[in-house]
Amino acid sequence: MERGRGGGGGNGITNAVNVGIAVQADWENRELISNISLNVRRLFDFLLHFEATSKSKLASLNEKLDTLERRLELLEVQVGTAMANHSLFQT
Repeated sequence: MERGRGGGGGNGITNAVNVGIAVQADWENRELISNISLNVRRLFDFLLHFEATSKSKLASLNEKLDTLERRLELLEVQVGTAMANHSLFQT
């Protein structure tokens, strides 16, 4: 019952099929990893852009608020002065 080279019963084909399946699975895994990496990079780039844009807009809003605060302080002084002057003439 000794088997020769040709009597292997298809083990070579089975091994080749298994290797082919493993190679296909490896390529699919690599493609998945590549897609995940690409999407992580896109997310990172978006977040960097969002941060820069947000900082710029917040800085602009801060300047506008500072200007409004200064104007409000000036108006408060002017109203206070006008009220004081008005009360002087009321007597």
